[in-house]
Amino acid sequence: MTHILALDQGTSSSRAFIFDVNGNIVGRGQRTFDMTFPHSGWVEQEPDVLWDTTLSAARAALAQAGLEGRDIAAIGITNQRETTLVWERATGRPVYNAIVWQDRRTAERCNQLRAAGVEADVARQTGLLLDPYFSATKIGWILDSAPSLRARAEAGELCFGTVDTYLIYRLTGGQRHVTDATNASRTLLFDIHRQCWSDTLLEEFGVPRAMLPDVLDCAATFGSTQPELFGAAIPITGVAGDQQAALIGQGCVHPGMLKSTYGTGCFVMANAGVTPPASAHRLLSTVAYRVDGVTTYALEGSIFVAGQAVKWLRDELKLITDPADTERHCQATGGDTGGVYLVPAFTGLGAPHWEPDARALLTGMTLDTGVDEVVTATVASVVYQTLDLLEAMARDGTRARSLRVDGGMVVNNWLCQFLADILAIDVQRPRVIETTVLGAAILAALGAGLFPSLDRATTLWHQETVFQPALSAVERSRLVAGWHRAIRQAKAG
Repeated sequence: MTHILALDQGTSSSRAFIFDVNGNIVGRGQRTFDMTFPHSGWVEQEPDVLWDTTLSAARAALAQAGLEGRDIAAIGITNQRETTLVWERATGRPVYNAIVWQDRRTAERCNQLRAAGVEADVARQTGLLLDPYFSATKIGWILDSAPSLRARAEAGELCFGTVDTYLIYRLTGGQRHVTDATNASRTLLFDIHRQCWSDTLLEEFGVPRAMLPDVLDCAATFGSTQPELFGAAIPITGVAGDQQAALIGQGCVHPGMLKSTYGTGCFVMANAGVTPPASAHRLLSTVAYRVDGVTTYALEGSIFVAGQAVKWLRDELKLITDPADTERHCQATGGDTGGVYLVPAFTGLGAPHWEPDARALLTGMTLDTGVDEVVTATVASVVYQTLDLLEAMARDGTRARSLRVDGGMVVNNWLCQFLADILAIDVQRPRVIETTVLGAAILAALGAGLFPSLDRATTLWHQETVFQPALSAVERSRLVAGWHRAIRQAKAG
């Protein structure tokens, strides 16, 4: 048994990949699904859909690889972070839909806690900011959504979990209620210094300890799957949130190395070593991974909307029929949108702005503006937001010398070149851009004893293309100044 099954439960699809011990993909499966938007700023998913699509994708990957459950040494799981589920411990039945990380319904609750002086304690213990993005206020909202739920949670009848925890619960037939340190660190309830749930934060957010999962290392024994799912019981030995898994998959296992992932959102993460970084510019200090009881930390900036803006172009505006069409439109403009900028604050602005009430803005249009300009402005918005994050990191003392990129959007050569031009650094695209699932597979292999250490990750990373800056400093300054004007407009409302 030398193959690993890596499960990637994401915001818009569930995917599964089979890797061999050399990091080669030998099978894959993917199932897409839709989110629901009950009210403005609300984003939900059906828990059973998350489970069903994950199971279906895993079976499809096995079939494509020509393998069976007994051929799989271990399972690794990576997942959309912060998305919050609560279910009955006895039956596994969810008490409410999954509330997605993009959801902003608890913005007012965050304002109330901020006014009560809670934010300083939150930041000190968790390395995070007080924002609806994270899980704690979502848990509270669910518990208050029906009269009996809070009492049932206090009695130990309900389980809370991020998506990894929910999948492990289902995979193990309800035998295991566990998470890993990276996902725990995104809840606003976990003390990243002491590596445990915080009693003071549980009290401040009104979350009963009885509903929380046990927190394990990223490479550990999380349980085994029910034999009927894949024809054999398979151990689950690696878990990490998607951005932390991508950091590992990019081989960024040494301090100072940076990666940026372009999926539904965009997330820049820098390995900070064994000391939690402190940000003075509204970036996050978080757990990168915990292996053999040793915690490695990261500095992170989160962008809420990246690839989802391209999905908006396709599904709502009908300007494209396929995300791959964006490159053709961008090439047609040569990057010159005629002063058109999109600020994709559809669910507020993330780092370093943290403006939950900001809304999307398309500005600078004239009668000459066409599809090419709007599409280019949408793709370029991801680049400009990345610039905001790297500038904030530089002010915090972490200056990028190069950037490793991954995620579905980076197949677009124009995007990668524009990143290099605007960031004024080399942008490195790996041969395998599925670094999130690769990171989960590496952790699973480590947990199963197939790899001796995380250093193995550096040997599995191979550069495909390096994009080097080619834009003049004058033109770069002009384009960036236009972006700054657009951001000010969006924040002003």
